[in-house]
Amino acid sequence: MLPVEHNDPVNEKILAISEDKIEGFVREPFLEIAQRSGVPVADVTARLAAMLKAGTVRRIRQTLLATNLADGALVAWKVPPEKIDAAFDWMFQRDPFSGHVVLRSTETATAGSDYKLWTTLKVPHGFSLEAHARTLAEIVGAERFRLMPANGIFTLGVGHVRRRSVEPGSKAAQPAQMNATRVVELSELEWKVLLALKREFRAGEIAPSPWLARAAEAGLAPEEFYAIAERLNARGVMGRFSTFLEHVKPSVGGVRVTRFNALFHWAVPAGREVEAGGEVGRHHILTHCYWREAGPEFRNVNIM
Repeated sequence: MLPVEHNDPVNEKILAISEDKIEGFVREPFLEIAQRSGVPVADVTARLAAMLKAGTVRRIRQTLLATNLADGALVAWKVPPEKIDAAFDWMFQRDPFSGHVVLRSTETATAGSDYKLWTTLKVPHGFSLEAHARTLAEIVGAERFRLMPANGIFTLGVGHVRRRSVEPGSKAAQPAQMNATRVVELSELEWKVLLALKREFRAGEIAPSPWLARAAEAGLAPEEFYAIAERLNARGVMGRFSTFLEHVKPSVGGVRVTRFNALFHWAVPAGREVEAGGEVGRHHILTHCYWREAGPEFRNVNIM
């Protein structure tokens, strides 16, 4: 039986690459992971499949830059204490447009610390984020909410295994570059390819040349499928080919990937958001860094 814990030495080599190092669209993602990790491709596919079956890995899929495909925002919700658990459950289980549903606390009472429920919200282009959020607020009994759409992205990539060995203060030689958010219009054929690309892989699909079956699913010859995917990549739609670890619950063996994480906010003067985001985003320990405007209730923090 293959080891399925994330801290097995061979699995660590694989995951250090497969979590967030395969940028954009790659025709042979498992071969790329093998070459960059130094683990034979047969072992890469077998071990990833075993970890997926065991629940150590939650999902394996091609990620997309959703900020370029739909209107979205980070949302902070002020919900009465007696309603907050039910609000969490409703958004987590019943609203298909809400994601990353989290209850957050603060060390001390600070501006915005009574906004304890945080989510992301994405709606199809042309629909209203504000209207959907108002509807959700009525359903769950939220007193207030704050929508914080992304103006720019400096860092995006989790890499739990790789970050376990990051030294305090480790950072890139240059500031992070900001990717401005913009909605990209796609044709019907491009959407068909995109939907085939983004579907999660089942354990039995983890093998070399994984896109051949997806091309057939989309009714396209492989080369046409690849060409469309590569055009989408050039247009800034693709994120990464990623392996997502279960990092909230312990594994079947009782091993946790991480115990602590936090959302940090910085307030920087108007006009210096790109400079400040670049400095914050260059630190290797960060998983995400965005420019979002939180408004006066959060003392105008804007880098988070």
